[in-house]
Amino acid sequence: MRCVIARYPFDLTKSEVEEMLKGIRPEQPVTGPCAVISRKLYPVKQVGEVITKQDRRDFTAFEVTRALTRLGFTCHETPPAPPAPAPAAPSADSADSTDSGPESTSYIGTTLG
Repeated sequence: MRCVIARYPFDLTKSEVEEMLKGIRPEQPVTGPCAVISRKLYPVKQVGEVITKQDRRDFTAFEVTRALTRLGFTCHETPPAPPAPAPAAPSADSADSTDSGPESTSYIGTTLG
């Protein structure tokens, strides 16, 4: 598919972009616009630099995001939030050690009548 990045036309396919990024580690931390390529989260500026072989200052994140979206990649304005860890199930030991009822309440400084 023909994509224009930094006023230059590029004929790219999804598989070509994946092949170009094979063996390249995504920069960390990803803080701005990013794309999911081969199940990895890449900053779009890094992707643009690799596929165009130009300096990052020569193109905008929007140009690369538009091209990647047209090629079928998932792009985000900001990195998606990591999934929240599942709450730990209470163990049998912790269930026995917790007190419940009025006997467990501290009544220091109060008069019981």
